[in-house]
Amino acid sequence: MLKDIIYTGIGAATILKEKVEDEIQKLEDEGKIKQDDAEGLLQKLQNVGKQRDSKVKTRLKEIIKESINELGLATKEDIQKLKEELK
Repeated sequence: MLKDIIYTGIGAATILKEKVEDEIQKLEDEGKIKQDDAEGLLQKLQNVGKQRDSKVKTRLKEIIKESINELGLATKEDIQKLKEELK
């Protein structure tokens, strides 16, 4: 289920990116925006996207860790400690 959510988000982001690029290209073709301005806008949108992506990934990791703790699942570190204790 988590994979489906992630893939859906990536798919939606890809579609949105393509639509934004198309709309900016239309504005440029119609002379409503200069090429430099279009490139700057795309760069700015990409930077915002990267920042949000980073925040989403960080939050997703936090949620997964919280879920693991709530479920009482063993982590790699827990298993490694047990292995060391058994030696």
